[in-house]
Amino acid sequence: MNGAEYFGKAAVGTRAEAEWIVCRSCKLLLYGKRFTRHAKVCPECGWHSSLTASERLAFLLDPGSTTTVQPGASVRDPLGFTDLKPYAGRLVAARQATGLDDAVLVAHGTVHDRPVVAAVMDFRFLGGSLGSAAGEAVATAAETALGCGSPLLLVTASGGARMQEGVISLMQMARTSNAMAAMDEAGLLTLTLITDPTFGGVSASFVTLADVLIAEPGARMGFAGPRVIEQTVRQRLPERFQTAEFLLEHGLVDTVLPRSEVPRMVANLLGVADAPDERWGADVRDPMVRDPARLAAPPVEETVRRARELGRPTTMDHIAGWLDDFVELRGDRTGEDCRALVGGLARLDGLPVMVIGHQKGHDLDALVRNNFGMPSPAGYRKAARLMRLAAKLHVPVITLIDTPGAHPGVDAERGGQAHAIAECLRVMGSLPVPIVAVVNGEGGSGGALALAVADRVLMCENAIYSVISPEGCAAILWRDAERRAEAAAALRLNARSMLELGVIDGVVPEPAGGAHNRPDRAGRLVHDAVVCALRDLRRLPGVQLVSARRARFRRFGSPAA
Repeated sequence: MNGAEYFGKAAVGTRAEAEWIVCRSCKLLLYGKRFTRHAKVCPECGWHSSLTASERLAFLLDPGSTTTVQPGASVRDPLGFTDLKPYAGRLVAARQATGLDDAVLVAHGTVHDRPVVAAVMDFRFLGGSLGSAAGEAVATAAETALGCGSPLLLVTASGGARMQEGVISLMQMARTSNAMAAMDEAGLLTLTLITDPTFGGVSASFVTLADVLIAEPGARMGFAGPRVIEQTVRQRLPERFQTAEFLLEHGLVDTVLPRSEVPRMVANLLGVADAPDERWGADVRDPMVRDPARLAAPPVEETVRRARELGRPTTMDHIAGWLDDFVELRGDRTGEDCRALVGGLARLDGLPVMVIGHQKGHDLDALVRNNFGMPSPAGYRKAARLMRLAAKLHVPVITLIDTPGAHPGVDAERGGQAHAIAECLRVMGSLPVPIVAVVNGEGGSGGALALAVADRVLMCENAIYSVISPEGCAAILWRDAERRAEAAAALRLNARSMLELGVIDGVVPEPAGGAHNRPDRAGRLVHDAVVCALRDLRRLPGVQLVSARRARFRRFGSPAA
C-alpha cells in the first residue's frame, strides 16, 4: 500500500477565500472568485484544481436535491497508532480543518433529474486515505443505492490505504469490493469519476470495479505511485505515466472528460434505467426482405466490391445517424484499447441499448488508424465486457459487423486472439437480453461471427458473409489468389445465398447501386430493420431468448436445418 504517497500534500487552489490563485500548470495568475465560478479549472491551460467533497456534490447534483447520508459507526484507532504524533490527534486535526467526519461524504440526489447516490472522497482529510470510516461510508453508499434502486456514483481522490489503521485498513478493500459486487447482482449501474490523485488500495478495490470509469484530464491513477515505483524497483517512468490520458490509451478507463462535461455524461449514463412503453417502435415499417426470390443477383465480384466500398456507412456513421446520447466505452481493462472495434451505451428512439461494431473508415488514414477494421484480442475482450454490462443493465445489444476478419498478426496470437473470439461466442450465446446483429459490410470469418451470435441476424443487401475472404480461399484451394471471383461464387457469400441457407433472418435493402450512394438513406433502412427486430424480441423473457438462440445455432449443419 502506498498511503503515504500523497499523504498530507496541500491541495493548491482549493481555498475559496483566496483572492488570487496561481495555476499549478501554466503559472497564470487567476482571480479567485472567477476561478471558483468556473469549477476551479484554469481558463488558459485547462488545469483542474481539486474540489472539496462538498464542492463536488454541489457541482454534480441538481440544486436543492442533495440529502446527506450518515454512515454507521466505525472503529477509530484500532492499533493505538503513533508515528510522529498520535493517530487520534491526527484525526481530530483533520476533522477541525475540513469540517468532515472522515474522508468520504455520502449523499442522495439527482443529476439532471435522474436519481443517484454519490460517495465523494475529500483529499484534504488525511490524503483521502481509506480507513474503516471511509470504507463504512462507501459500503453505506452502496447499501443506500440498493435500498432505493438507484445507480451509484463514486468520486475518488486518495493516496491509498490508511497505514495508521494497519490490517483493518487493508480489509476495507474487500469490504468495499463486496459492496460493488452486490450492486452488480442487483443490476444497478455504478460509475466512477477519477480525480487527481487516486492510488493504492482505493484504485485496487471499489474504484476500478465500476461499470464505467470517467477520468478528469491529468488525473493520475495506479496501484503504486511514482515515488513508490522509483524507490522500490528503480524503474524510470514513461512520459505521462499513470495520467488519465495514459490510462485511456491503455484501455483502463472509458473516457477522459473536462469537468464541465461530466454532469451531462453522468446524466446520459443514469438514463440507462429509462425504458419506453410497450408501444415502442409500433409506427416503424419493417423494410426487410425475407424471400430470396425478391433479391437481385448481381455478379458476385460486384457484390464484393460494393461490400468493401469505402463510402459505405461505418459503425460510427450509423451511431451518429440513428442513435442518440451515445457514450463510448473504451478499453479491455487489461492494458489495451482496440480502435477497430467500438461500442457504448446509446438510445434507439428512446430505448437504451448497447451498440458494438467493427470500425473501418472512409480513407487510408482512418483505415490504418483502425487497423482496417480487424480487431485485436483487446477488441474482442472489450466487446465481451460491454455485452456483460448490457446483461447486467438489462438493455438490448445491437452489433454492426464489417471486418475482413480478426487481426492475424504475431501480437494478436501472443495476446490470445482465439480465446478472445471464443469468449465472445460464449458470452453472446448466454446473454439474457435481446441481440440483433447486422452484417453491414464484410462479414469475414470468426472475426465477424464473434459479434453475430444473435437472436436476429440481418444482412445488408450488398454485404458479404463467409468463412474466409475470396482471395484467401482462392490462394489456399485454387493456389491462385487471382481466381477470387470463382472462389466468391463457390462460397455463396452474398445476402441472397445467406437467406437461402437460413444463416440470416432477413435482408436490409440498400439504395440503388449500394449504400455508399445514399448513406443517410441506407442508415435509415438499417434503423427501421433493427427497430422492428427489437420490437418483438424485447417482450420475451431472458430464459426464452437464450434457449431459442442456442437452438438456432444448434441446427446449423443438421439435415433438418
